[in-house]
Amino acid sequence: MKRVWYVLIALVVAVSGACTKAPKAKGELDVAVFVPGIVSGSPIYELLVQGAEKAVQETPNATIKVIEAGYNQAEWLDRLRAVAATEEYELIVTSNPSMPELCAQIAKEFPNQKFFIADAYLKGNPSIYTVLYNQKEQGYIAGFLAGLYSKTNNADIKKIGFIAAQKYPTLTELILPGFEAGAKAVDPEFTIEYREIGNWYDANAAASLARELYASGIAVILPIAGGAGQGVISVAEELANQDKRIVWFDNAGFKLAPQSVIGCAVLKQDIVVYERVRAILNGNSSVYGRADIVGVRDGYIDFDGAGSTYEQLPGTLKKSMEGMLNALKEGTPDFTITSF
Repeated sequence: MKRVWYVLIALVVAVSGACTKAPKAKGELDVAVFVPGIVSGSPIYELLVQGAEKAVQETPNATIKVIEAGYNQAEWLDRLRAVAATEEYELIVTSNPSMPELCAQIAKEFPNQKFFIADAYLKGNPSIYTVLYNQKEQGYIAGFLAGLYSKTNNADIKKIGFIAAQKYPTLTELILPGFEAGAKAVDPEFTIEYREIGNWYDANAAASLARELYASGIAVILPIAGGAGQGVISVAEELANQDKRIVWFDNAGFKLAPQSVIGCAVLKQDIVVYERVRAILNGNSSVYGRADIVGVRDGYIDFDGAGSTYEQLPGTLKKSMEGMLNALKEGTPDFTITSF
């Protein structure tokens, strides 16, 4: 009988030991990249992961884990809570305008957890640091190029296409107004034909909307649709010989659609995330509670014309783009925002 009890006690000790976390090495830093969606096919999340991975690679004793939360937004809070509940990660890095509210809720439950959120704005929370991009400037760059191309190739049609996955504050308050302002800077008669998919993954629905817009005579579409944007790409490539084109957003898109992407209004999220995460991992805790806003003059929003489709555009068009970019860097038009 005694032997049975000894065996039981040994088993309990063994199981308890297996469930106990091994203590971290001194200076060990674990980073979780929480992706509210899927990385592949989503430029903003691809840049997020690239920047965080580079920062971790350059930091001794730092580790990284990428966690994809999927497209169901109703599940994001529980999935984020599960990550924080492990108490394993010194820093959770994420990106999405909706994430500050979720992170603030989790911070109440786990007050030691720290967050860095790119492409978002929240000021004053001691557990959270955010960086918002002035995407009114980014939208303006895309709209200006779309207007120039439309006026050059289809002067009778005063419409430009815009296909979005769904509405969100940054889109409606910054990107769309900036895009419209850029187009109207070329010709005040331009109007924006806005279409909405309803999700970030339905490429077939996006393709249907793109086909409808192109059939109406529109020459250029800006897609902001995550993985669903592939549907716009496929239709534009199919109709490239009819001079149907795309203006791309966030990262360089020439390789995605080599016949139809004429230029890219780029967001250097990879650099922003790299610089901020690296600073945090090197001990800069003063950023928490802060909400930075960055844009063209900081070098984090720019234009990428390093594709053959852009090089083949008329010289007068490219000269107009150059003039617009120089003026924007000098503050004309002035899209300064101090809060959001």
